[in-house]
Amino acid sequence: DLTVKKMILTFEKRSYKNQELRIKFPDNPEKFMEAELDLNDIIQEMHVIATIPELYHLLVELNAVHSLLGLLSHDNTDILNELTDIDTLHESEEGAEVLIDALLEGQVVALMVQNMERLDETVKEEADGVYNTLAVIENMAEFRPGLCTEAAQQGLMQWLLKRIKAKMPFDANKLYCSEILAILLQNNDKTRELLGEMDGIDVLLQQLSVFKRHNPATAEEQEMMENLFDALCSCLMLPANRDRFLRGEGLQLMNLMLREKKMSRVSALKVLDYGVIGPEGSDNCHKFVDILGLRTIFPLFMKTPKKMKKVGVSDKEHEEHVCSIIASMLRNLKGQQRSRLLSKFTENDCEKVDRLMELHFKYLEAVQLADKRIEGEKHDMVRRGEIIDDAMDDEFYLRRLDAGLFVLQLVCYIMVEICNAGVPQLQQRVHQILNLRGGSVKIVRHIMRGKITNDFKSSCQHIKPIFMTLGIFVHSDIIFITFKCIFHSNFCYCKCISLFYFRVFFIIFTGYSY
Repeated sequence: DLTVKKMILTFEKRSYKNQELRIKFPDNPEKFMEAELDLNDIIQEMHVIATIPELYHLLVELNAVHSLLGLLSHDNTDILNELTDIDTLHESEEGAEVLIDALLEGQVVALMVQNMERLDETVKEEADGVYNTLAVIENMAEFRPGLCTEAAQQGLMQWLLKRIKAKMPFDANKLYCSEILAILLQNNDKTRELLGEMDGIDVLLQQLSVFKRHNPATAEEQEMMENLFDALCSCLMLPANRDRFLRGEGLQLMNLMLREKKMSRVSALKVLDYGVIGPEGSDNCHKFVDILGLRTIFPLFMKTPKKMKKVGVSDKEHEEHVCSIIASMLRNLKGQQRSRLLSKFTENDCEKVDRLMELHFKYLEAVQLADKRIEGEKHDMVRRGEIIDDAMDDEFYLRRLDAGLFVLQLVCYIMVEICNAGVPQLQQRVHQILNLRGGSVKIVRHIMRGKITNDFKSSCQHIKPIFMTLGIFVHSDIIFITFKCIFHSNFCYCKCISLFYFRVFFIIFTGYSY
């Protein structure tokens, strides 16, 4: 402790002296060169503190944090990088918390952004300074994810977007910027909204448009491309950004990428899925049909491209995105666009219905195998006297989803929609293939009931008391909801019961279309 205290106090003295001489002789570096070398020596000695995180509190108690922040203007960001190394922070979380609090209190992110703005990245040492600064930000964000919002608002989001769109050769710093941007947007609606307000959707689309007809030149550039796609997907989880995506012609870009068959096609499919999902994706669904997107998506539905496997995407992942897009369009499209979508299923002697049924039996078999394994595990647990609680049930359900249940649910929803679309040819074909392959409408209903029940179980937890107050019965397995509950516009909780669920409820539980 005494050695570290002495080291910190020496650092404080030399830092103050260096600052004083720099102010006194700003145009005469020779006057403060010796002080600069002395400061550099003590900084090198202080690197040892990064190996003793339990003593970080001394940095705060001896007011050394302010001087550490002052190092940002001297391009000495490597010491901060080492002090905030994520492995080191986790060695002593108590000491790390004290240091991070002090850094944030000193507006560390705003200072780092100001420092990066003045650095000239054409100079290697200064480019390294930018890289080290980004590393400090990443370390702090990983240790305390909650600071992402504050960091973005202190100018980091604006600087990242500016750096990403700068006309500079691709380098490690641009890759790092794309990674930090994706981290800021992860599970954070405030940063997603901020990016949208800064026209960040347009910046992402402009940067990604480079990969429309050209593959990334290196593995690092490919990683950057995927980071930008991830950032875009994250942004689209905010409804307001879907409108910005639409206005920025994001659908047209994704459609072109899907047609060009380059590396970007895999991620473009994922972005399209995020853009059209849910009721907020209605406008994007209609626009996608208008730009002839059906000609693009259905060939991908009919056959999983071999190149998908080469870039590390499984058949299941590809088929999940494609089925999700088609399900979203069936849910959202109206009028002429919906008719155009349904007519696709009647083309070439209903070949797309045949493919749909092929996927149904493929994933039904996969889920049945998973169910068999899970039932065996449950039996063993009961035999050992173990209790299967809600947490264990959730884990089993997630395993079923991962085995293919989610894709199966999407496929079954598409089957329900086309069978009840008023096109006898489609309904007859579905029933014909079910009968030929020993399938059953009851199985389809069971799968959809399971999805509806599980979705409502999670969404109704916070409104169950309201239902009970109104006299609406909520069972643990099946939810009985009156039509008045669905359509009464004065009920504040009705938005969780969408018309999509009403339609599926009516079809699945009665067997008739409405």
